[in-house]
Amino acid sequence: MSEPASQRRAAPERIDAAIDAALAAVLHREPVEAAPREGARLGRLFADLARPQPRAGAREIEALIWALWSNHDDPALDGMMAAAIDALVERRHRRARSVLDRLVAAAPEWAEAWNKRATLAFVEGRDADSLADIAQTLAREPRHFGAAAGLGQICLRLDRPREALAAFDVALRINPHMDGVAKAAAELRGRMPAGDLN
Repeated sequence: MSEPASQRRAAPERIDAAIDAALAAVLHREPVEAAPREGARLGRLFADLARPQPRAGAREIEALIWALWSNHDDPALDGMMAAAIDALVERRHRRARSVLDRLVAAAPEWAEAWNKRATLAFVEGRDADSLADIAQTLAREPRHFGAAAGLGQICLRLDRPREALAAFDVALRINPHMDGVAKAAAELRGRMPAGDLN
């Protein structure tokens, strides 16, 4: 498994460009217009999730948002997503990559297709590929707290603490109930010189 490390060393310019693109997508979020079937419901869910004490419970809201993100009106695309998720869970990475590549090609507007492919690339240590897919995810769904948190994790792995903190802060503004992300952000703040926090 030396390929991921060598890839990161061999392509620093690609990594820098990918981080810049993903950060631009997450830091310059524009309001997103969701499909009519989910737009109003997602809006209400995100509004409730942003509360210190969500009425419906943070974990329940997160689950509903993920369900809306992960389902498609087209049964064939929905089935491909289910197959990709199964392959990811079973760690059949080659199968997952094949399905996700086809899914992104078939439904390029679907943010969660890009996000799942970003997740696979992250697991495989293909940071530049993951960053590129995170940028695509956030361009389509700027409220994607999972993609923003994933961006922070990659920046941490690449020893880019300021960028990691920026991504974590965005994720927490969208979903303040991610305890692991909040802890990572607090630890980063504690380690960074005061001048680096501005």
